[in-house]
Amino acid sequence: MECFSIMIAKSLKLPVHQVENTLKLLQGGASIPFISRYRKESTGGLNEVQIGEIQTLQEKLSELAKRKVTIITAIEGAGKLTPELRTRINSCWDATVLEDIYLPYKPKRKTRADIARQKGLEPLAMLLLQQRENHLENKVRSFIKGDVKDEKDALKGARDIIAEQINENEQARNIVRNLFAQQAIISSNVIKGKESEDIALKYRDYFNSSEPLKRCSSHRLLALRRGETEGILKISIAPSDESKCTENIERCFIHNNNACSKQVKEAITDAYKRLLKPAIETEFAASSKEHADEEAIRVFAENLRQLLLAPPLGQKRVIGIDPGYRTGCKIVCLDAQGTLLYNDTIYPHPPKSEKEKAGNKLKTLVQQYKIEAIAIGNGTASRETEQFVKSLQFTHNVQIYVVSEDGASIYSASKTAREEFPNYDVTVRGAISIGRRLIDPLAELVKIDAKSIGVGQYQHDVDQPKLKEALNHTVENCVNLVGVNVNTASRHLLTYVSGLGPVLAQNIVDYRTSNGPFHSRKELLKVPRMGAKAFEQCAGFLRIPQADNPLDNSAVHPESYPIVEKMAKDLNCSVSDLIANKSLRECIQIKNYVTETVGIPTLTDIIKELEKPGRDPRKELEMFHFDPDVHSIADLKVGMELPGIVTNITNFGCFVDIGIKINGLVHISQLSDHFVNDPTTIVSIHQHVCVRVLSVDTERKRIQLSLKN
Repeated sequence: MECFSIMIAKSLKLPVHQVENTLKLLQGGASIPFISRYRKESTGGLNEVQIGEIQTLQEKLSELAKRKVTIITAIEGAGKLTPELRTRINSCWDATVLEDIYLPYKPKRKTRADIARQKGLEPLAMLLLQQRENHLENKVRSFIKGDVKDEKDALKGARDIIAEQINENEQARNIVRNLFAQQAIISSNVIKGKESEDIALKYRDYFNSSEPLKRCSSHRLLALRRGETEGILKISIAPSDESKCTENIERCFIHNNNACSKQVKEAITDAYKRLLKPAIETEFAASSKEHADEEAIRVFAENLRQLLLAPPLGQKRVIGIDPGYRTGCKIVCLDAQGTLLYNDTIYPHPPKSEKEKAGNKLKTLVQQYKIEAIAIGNGTASRETEQFVKSLQFTHNVQIYVVSEDGASIYSASKTAREEFPNYDVTVRGAISIGRRLIDPLAELVKIDAKSIGVGQYQHDVDQPKLKEALNHTVENCVNLVGVNVNTASRHLLTYVSGLGPVLAQNIVDYRTSNGPFHSRKELLKVPRMGAKAFEQCAGFLRIPQADNPLDNSAVHPESYPIVEKMAKDLNCSVSDLIANKSLRECIQIKNYVTETVGIPTLTDIIKELEKPGRDPRKELEMFHFDPDVHSIADLKVGMELPGIVTNITNFGCFVDIGIKINGLVHISQLSDHFVNDPTTIVSIHQHVCVRVLSVDTERKRIQLSLKN
């Protein structure tokens, strides 16, 4: 681990002791949220991202260490392992170099070189490589025997052996690799006969395109690879000047000018075209795809983080409406905890157009269930439903919000929804999800597969295990940042709490069902399978609002309760007094409470938490209104300025909902008056913006927008 710590520290430009301490905590079973929040003294205040990077690098190095053992075992089994080779493998920590070292010893299918060796042509190949023989014809004749038909056959076999040796030569591979790195061009062409197919139309910009690989953006590369997977495009990667590859290899292997040299030169050309180029092209195709995947996953994870941390309305009584025309608008009444109280269907829109009846129904429900807010899904008939609801006169003030439906249909048809509402159909479940998203987006969205929420780019084309891991980390970090009310949280929400997981989450729900609400964090230790380690990891992130000890509804960890109690004792007051009285808190000299294990970072966090226990880090919810005169693409005119909501962010810009069924695109070049490298530095998910219409393509249903002044 010490070796890993040094390498990771060097890679991430961090002090070695911080990395060492973090690795010890991770290997001890601590979660990333727990370490970043409650072990700042050990890590030097590293955040979730830095700790995650340390964990990722440690996993990569561990895999590389295992690979080295496999390689050494294989070479040793073949009887070819020398002390020098063992030392070189053990000291190598570059995956590419390691595979280059292993390549000559790697078991492979029968090659042309193997066949030539079986014919006894290896001595001829060695003679050619030495390039000293000036009477080659005489030497070649001695090899024409057995399976070797003639001089031509002998020389061809010898060249095959040389070509394989050059392909397995580290210097030759690095020559080609370096030229690819400097000059690689990625080219795409439509496969003959596919250009007229409907599916091919979306790839027409790539029918005959080429650009430097290092300048190919991640979204373009993923689009190219998708076109290749769908059988529309043929993709190739090669240096702009391929002749330099063979020329540079020749400088290493050609050191004479005779008949032997001519044969070696032919072997080099063959080695490059048949072996080296395909291998290095595959290597660069894989590495560029990996880089594009990482970038797409990063964007998706950041979008998801913003979506999960969207402002909640809070615990208020809500009506959720899933709008529709022919099938009507499904309505549900929810209490402040999101429990279903009532459901029905109203038909305010054509073809039934029962506006008056629908209006009376809504007004009655608002009064009967003391409704404080109405959540309207942003799908079909959303704008018409919003206008209809806003036209009603309620007996008291009711806030009206339009809520994103992304993923609601996935949830309503899921096993989770069936377990929650076995007696209701998908339409009712969808309306419940819409209403609950207004109350607390985080608590509701964790029930949906993050990949289905619709805030990414090419999420189905990237490495799926890596995507799942990144999104799970994002959900976990968001849940633990906000904290969870242990007495109201669903099993799905509890699953993401540090130290819990599905089994303990279900056990908490079962215990709560059998014994009633938790009254203290200590009571969690009575939950089956809740050991000391799991309690340590989860306790600080679980909240109990009506607990006897006010610290149980805060982010202060139970291990720090004695510190707070000592602070209160020193000021001759109670913990509750400390929380309620700012002047008392200002009297605390935190340096007096520093110990070997508790330092200023933890004490500073404690004081902040005492100022506002259990505070929600999310922003407050803002009201938003679309332009009342814009309902469809036909209403748009170039130059119009419209209010909008950012719904998705990609590497090439962001998509904005302007109140019609089609989201408009703000290209990265239109995000700001200055150059933008990363759209997330300018916009965020659900941000309210004012956009200008640049162009409208009614036929292709594409809208170009601008955020520039």
